[in-house]
Formats: sequence, C-alpha cells, structure tokens
Amino acid sequence: MIIRKLFKFENAHIVRGCSTIKCRSSLHGHSYRVELLFESNFLDNGQMVYDFGLMKQNMKALVESFDHGVTIWSGDSSEYIADMKKHSQRWVELPVSPSCEQFSRVIFIMVDELLKLTTTVNGEKKVRLNSVIVHETQTGYAQCFLEDAYSEQMGIIHLEDIIFSDEVLNDWADNKLFEKIKNQEKFINPLDI
Repeated sequence: MIIRKLFKFENAHIVRGCSTIKCRSSLHGHSYRVELLFESNFLDNGQMVYDFGLMKQNMKALVESFDHGVTIWSGDSSEYIADMKKHSQRWVELPVSPSCEQFSRVIFIMVDELLKLTTTVNGEKKVRLNSVIVHETQTGYAQCFLEDAYSEQMGIIHLEDIIFSDEVLNDWADNKLFEKIKNQEKFINPLDI
C-alpha cells in the first residue's frame, strides 16, 4: 500500500544552465507542493501504514526548511552566493542546482535518512519512502525514486554539503535536527502526539 503526505513551501531560486532564459538569468519563485509517498505491506496498531501525525514533526521541518527562503547552488558565482546570503536571512545552499528534479532528490535523501534512523513504537513494519514528488508549478513536477536519489549519473548528494542558514535552523523545534541526522543519531517516534 502507498500513502501520501502533502507539504507546501514558497521558495526563490535561479536554475543556471537551463534552456529557459528567464529561469537561468533571473531570481524567481514558486509555490512548491511536495508529496512524500510511503509504502508498506503491513499496517500498524491503528491499521495505518504510518500515522500522518508523525510526519508533521521532523519530516515537515525538513521539507519546510525551504519556505520563504532562497535556495542557492554552491557551484554558482561566489559573488551571487554572498549577495543572497547577505540579503536573505532564510537560505539553503545545495551541492546541486535547485531545479525541481534536484529538489526532489535532496528532499528524498533527507527524509529517507531520517526514516532509516527512526525507531517506530506503534507496530509499524517495513515502511519505506517510495518516492518524492515536487510540484514546481500547477503543470510541472518531478518524481524521485530511490535509484534517482542516490544516482551517480545525476550527481551524488552528501548531507554534509547541504547547508541551512541559522534562521532556518532556529525555526525547527530541535535546531540540531539536521546535525543529528548527519551524525546518524537515532530518533524514537512518540507513542502519543
């Protein structure tokens, strides 16, 4: 069975090297919708694959890290990177260009790592992230599967190369969340939320 949870965020970016002149040469924004799709052949004690309420904690924090900010590619010019960080308190720096495709890969890797580190306590079994869909517009989206997320052909993404501004980190209930994920610390789902 597959379940989906929808999240939303507003974000600005430039996608260098793309065909569309406006997209590669001008800072612009989108109202993103992100769908996390989980699958399992088992149901938990509440006869669910995975309680949607559990996703409203750390998974939501990771996805919404991009909200009302600018996403910067670390391969862009140093002048542009410095200006974006100077003029925006909320920014995320990625080791890949912030295209819809790469957003789906980055989010997949972050949520997948979190899920692998999470101990469940309500009878959940063999729950895995099936895919991540990132809607950049009403008509355009990218869907990332496991083989895409960790693809060498698309460029390996290391968690250590994803950098969140202090303002983003301070928005999280646990401002050490991403550090804990990078350090492979264990998470335990609450029984009651």
